[in-house]
Amino acid sequence: MAELVPPGRSPQPEGWWRSAAIYQVYLRSFADGNGDGIGDLAGLRGRLSHLADLGVDAVWVNPWYPSPMVDGGYDVADFRDIDPVFGSLAEAEKLIEEAHGLGIRAIVDIVPNHCSDRHAWFQEALRSGPGSAARARFWFRPGRGDGPPNDWRSIFGGPAWTRVPDGEWYLHLFAPEQPDFNWSNPEVREEFLDVLRFWFDRGADGIRIDSAAVLVKDPDAEPDGRDPYTDRDGVHEIYRAWRRTADGYGDRALIGEVWLPDQDRFAAYLAPDELHTAFNFDFLSCPWEARALRQVIDTTLATHTPLGAPPTWVLSNHDVTRPVTRFGREDTSFDLADRRHGAPTDLRLGLRRARAAALLAMALPGCVYVYQGEELGLPEVEDLPEDRLEDPIWFRSGRRDRGRDGCRVPLPWSGDAPPFGFGGGEPWLPQPPSWRDLTVEAQAADPSSTLALYRRALRLRRERLGDGALTWRSMGEDVLAFDRDSGVTCVVNLGSRPVRLPEGRSPLLASGPLEHGEVPPDTAVWLE
Repeated sequence: MAELVPPGRSPQPEGWWRSAAIYQVYLRSFADGNGDGIGDLAGLRGRLSHLADLGVDAVWVNPWYPSPMVDGGYDVADFRDIDPVFGSLAEAEKLIEEAHGLGIRAIVDIVPNHCSDRHAWFQEALRSGPGSAARARFWFRPGRGDGPPNDWRSIFGGPAWTRVPDGEWYLHLFAPEQPDFNWSNPEVREEFLDVLRFWFDRGADGIRIDSAAVLVKDPDAEPDGRDPYTDRDGVHEIYRAWRRTADGYGDRALIGEVWLPDQDRFAAYLAPDELHTAFNFDFLSCPWEARALRQVIDTTLATHTPLGAPPTWVLSNHDVTRPVTRFGREDTSFDLADRRHGAPTDLRLGLRRARAAALLAMALPGCVYVYQGEELGLPEVEDLPEDRLEDPIWFRSGRRDRGRDGCRVPLPWSGDAPPFGFGGGEPWLPQPPSWRDLTVEAQAADPSSTLALYRRALRLRRERLGDGALTWRSMGEDVLAFDRDSGVTCVVNLGSRPVRLPEGRSPLLASGPLEHGEVPPDTAVWLE
C-alpha cells in the first residue's frame, strides 16, 4: 500500500498523538461539581488528579456546547460557547490550562455534519424561506408529491427528511433536531475553519471530528451504486483545509471518527495532508478470537505503516456496549445495528477478557483510547428504567432499541450506595447498587483491581511501549504473541487451555494470576 503516500509528499510527521494514551470523558457522566445530578466542568476539574494518577497523556471531552441535549450534546446550538449546565467558557479555558499543568493535553469534540435546530443559522433559515441564502447553508428541498425529496433513512431510524410549515423539507442524517449542513456552501466551510481557530486559540491540542465521513452529499444526484452520503470523494478537500489550519498552530492533531469497511478508502483520510489519526473501529468491533484479532491487527498496521500514520486502538466509547458485558456473551463482536441488549452475559468471564484485551491494546504500536469507566471494569447497565432513557435511538426505533444510555451511566467514585460520590444530587441516569465494589475509592485500595491494572499498564506503556513496530511470535493458533522494539513481549491466551511462557522471559505485568509458569485462558501478560 506504499502508493498511498503521493509522490513528492512526506509521511505523517512526528507528534505527541503517535503514542498517546487518550482518556475519553463523557462530561454528563464523569463528575458532578454543583450537585444537580449532571456532570460538569467543575466536576472534571476536581477529578483531573484521577487522570494524572492513571497515567494518560490527553483527555478528549465529548461536546460541551450549548445544546437542547436531544442527542447528548451532539445537537450543537453554538460551537463557540459552553452549555450553562456544564459551566462557562472561562471554566473550559481553565480546564485546558489545569490539564496542561498536569502534563495532560486537551482534545475538543467538533460536530461538523450538523447542528441543533436551535442554532442561529437554522432559525434564520426557517424565517427566511425557500431559495434564501440562509437556507443554502443546509439541505432544504421541495418534496416529491406529498413525500420527502428522496428515500434516505436516518442513522437513528425513520426518514432522513422533515417538513417545515412552508412545505419544504430539510435533511437530517440523525435526529430531526439535527439539520445537516450543506458543505458545498463556502460559508459553511469558512465557519468551521473559524471554529477550529477559536478552540486552538484557547489551547486545545487536538480536535476529534464527529461523523467525519458523512459531510459531503448530494440529495439531488442520481444513484451511482455507492452510499449517497458516506465517504464521498469531496470530503478530502475539506480535511486538507482543516490540516492547513491545524499545521498553522504547530503541534495540533486532527482525529477522525471514520466508520468504513474498506481499508483503502479509510487510508485516504490519513494522507499526509489530511487527518493525523482516525479511530480503529474494526478493532473495537472484533470478536474475542485470536485469528480475527490477528487479521485486524495485521490489516491495521498494513494500512497505517506506509502512510507513517499511527494506528489507534479502541475497545469502547460512548456509543458502544461496554467490553465487560460484550466479552461475556456468546457473540463477543460489536455491531451498531444489533447491540444484543439483554443477551445472556457472564460478567466474571467478561471482566477477565476485558482486562486481557486492555493489555493487548496497550501493547500494540500507536495510540490507545480509554473510555471513562473502562479502567474500573464497569459493565453495561442494561436494566435502566424505560422512563429514564434519553437516547434518541430509543424513541426513533419505536422503543425497540434501548440505545446507548447503558454505557453512559455516571461514574462511581466512592461510598457504598448511589450516587457513589458522583455529586450531591440524584444522577441523570441511575447507578446500580452493585457498583459499590467498583468505585475508584474501593479499587484504589486493592492491588488486584482493574484500576490498579490500568495504572500500572499505562505507566509501563509510557516507559516501554507506544509508537514503533512489532514482530509476531508463533505460540499456537489460540495465542497472540509479539515482541515490541523495546524488548517487551506480549502474550494473550484466547484459548481454553493454559500455555507455557516463552523461555528466558520474566513477567512485567499480567491481567490475571499466572499459574506455574503458564498463562491461563483469557489472560494477557507482558514479559521482558
